[in-house]
Amino acid sequence: MLDFRLYLAQRLSAMIMAPLVLLHLGVMIYAVAGGVDSAEILSRTRGSVLWGTVYGLFVLAVSIHAAIGLRVVGYEWLRLRGRVLDGLTWLTGFCLLALGTRAVYAVVMAP
Repeated sequence: MLDFRLYLAQRLSAMIMAPLVLLHLGVMIYAVAGGVDSAEILSRTRGSVLWGTVYGLFVLAVSIHAAIGLRVVGYEWLRLRGRVLDGLTWLTGFCLLALGTRAVYAVVMAP
């Protein structure tokens, strides 16, 4: 039952990530084509609830998706089981979430 729930969680996170990746790429292409530099990008994203929400959701989806994916790799390739496998999954997810949240904070909230 856990495997099925993890499978669903990974598929759902992929469904969330796909449009966010396309949005991110579109914004990057628009910014580069328009000659926007990093200082101007940061001035536009500061204090934006919209961009904070978009990238926060992106970070959450990536953290879940990657942690589950690495769990499968750990199980199939490294033959990890039990608490070690669970620990790897949780540690990966937590680290990605923490680092991503820090990056979103730096782009949207930090002075």
